[in-house]
Amino acid sequence: MKSYLAYLKVTLRLTLRDRGALFFNYLFPLLFFFIFAQAFHAERGGAVTQVLSMVFILGVLGNGLFGAGIRAVQEREAGILRRFKVTPISPLPILIASMVTGWLVFLPSVVLFLGLSHLLYGMGMPERWLSLLVFLSIGIATFRAMGMIVAAVVNSMQENQIVIQLLYMPMLFLSGATFPVEIMPTWLQVVAQFLPASYLYSGVQGILFHGENLAANAIPAAALLLAMGVGTFVSAKLFRWEKEEKIRPAAKAWVLAVLMPFFLLGAYQAYSRDNVRKTRTLARDLRRSRTVLLRNARIFTGRKVIETGAVLVKDGRSAEGLEGQIEETARFKADVIEAAGKTVLPALMDIDARLGREATISDKPSGPAVDRVILRHVAADLYCGVATVNSVGDAPELLLKAAARLSGGDWNGAEMVQARTAPAPELGAIEAQEDLEAGRREALDRTLVGQVLPPRAIDFTRRTLARRIEKRPERAALQRAQEELRRAWQGGALPALGTGAGKPLVFHGPAVHRELQLWVEAGIPPQAALEAATSNAARALGVAERVGRVAKGMEASLLVVDVNPLQDIAATERISMVFFKGERVYRSELLEQK
Repeated sequence: MKSYLAYLKVTLRLTLRDRGALFFNYLFPLLFFFIFAQAFHAERGGAVTQVLSMVFILGVLGNGLFGAGIRAVQEREAGILRRFKVTPISPLPILIASMVTGWLVFLPSVVLFLGLSHLLYGMGMPERWLSLLVFLSIGIATFRAMGMIVAAVVNSMQENQIVIQLLYMPMLFLSGATFPVEIMPTWLQVVAQFLPASYLYSGVQGILFHGENLAANAIPAAALLLAMGVGTFVSAKLFRWEKEEKIRPAAKAWVLAVLMPFFLLGAYQAYSRDNVRKTRTLARDLRRSRTVLLRNARIFTGRKVIETGAVLVKDGRSAEGLEGQIEETARFKADVIEAAGKTVLPALMDIDARLGREATISDKPSGPAVDRVILRHVAADLYCGVATVNSVGDAPELLLKAAARLSGGDWNGAEMVQARTAPAPELGAIEAQEDLEAGRREALDRTLVGQVLPPRAIDFTRRTLARRIEKRPERAALQRAQEELRRAWQGGALPALGTGAGKPLVFHGPAVHRELQLWVEAGIPPQAALEAATSNAARALGVAERVGRVAKGMEASLLVVDVNPLQDIAATERISMVFFKGERVYRSELLEQK
């Protein structure tokens, strides 16, 4: 024990005198901390946790691979290790001292960056700070062991630099430490699962942002610990005191031994994609945590109209509603979106949809890949600003399968619920049935239908309808249903809006907008129709405590349209932006998902 403590004391003293070590452990990460903070706007929502994770991984990689690997070769080539050869000390105390020294030098930087994130960017202290410290400590020990095994098998400083760069560069660029993993192609995200730094990054992100504990990252932690053990053992066996001692080229294959746990884990991840999904979920939740200010817009809250105001979205919720013109925005620390002339309203809802059915000429189920059909339909709904859909008649196991992909972050679409409801007369479904019987094709010419429906499906439906003899536009059933709806409204019992989407010619997403138009044609005021598709629908589905209104604390699922739907209900189809749980949705990407 004395030999361990004595060498540790010497090593620590020398490290603290080494300006290069201090630069790469503190000043270098500090530089990147401020660069990343500026680039990712760390002051706006949860982006600071992403910045912090990036800097921690940079620090661990540099401390481990360069701090341990290069220094060990330098000391061997400078003849420093030769002096210890004649003393009663084995390689193990030297290796352990290097590992502990690296940890002691790295630890203050953790405190430094946590403090800066709190003071400068308002990040709360980590809920699981002990899990964070332990996980980072495991990472330091593992990458120090990797650096030491590289030092053991190379024969020169030049060779050492090459091998370390071959390890360092892929882990730097593919782990998430410099570029967000979610922007990479899927195949490259899978390749990244063979790299130990990927598990270190996702674990640190999970602890910082989701409040995970060490148990939630047990498998990555076990792989890191196993790699540390293998690396330390092999380094001790291949340890060389003098540069004249050469090692056989075949022995360099031992570098792969320390990576073997990650080859096995990567192979499993290539099959299960668990860590890929976790990374995507973290990225999605980070986007939802962004702070956004929609200013100078008309706001329909789900109950009333604010002619000019602003909505502050923070951590996925509507944090604050502001009335009047907003000129000074710096105090909000938000991404500011100028919405003058636009109307912000709660995302729409459909309380009656058949997600597993195609809205084509056939009303039969869509075959074995119904879960794929469900995913495509909820993507079409969200594209049209419909954020909540009540599934009627769909098999629960298929909904669960689709929901797993939605929650896993590799698919984006409207939220699915299953609730017993009593929708209003579904005017769009009645109109569609009359169109089907009469061979009318106007439904296929509507803008949103042309955007969400594949061209092939539109052409097939159009050809099928064209074979029927087009009759005069009689709308007797539709007119009766509109009269029934008008009487319900006049009697003060306006129900929630449902469409029957999935029935022939009742298309998922566009059906909600068409339903609104038919309601207004029936004599329902636009504001009442919008209430039926937002706050009334939320009450009918039992989710009114979190969605259906623009109000403080409600989920920020919003539809932003270019003009005023309270004057012209068809304006709901002129979609400017869609927000889903605080995340601005890139609508074109929804229909390109695979």
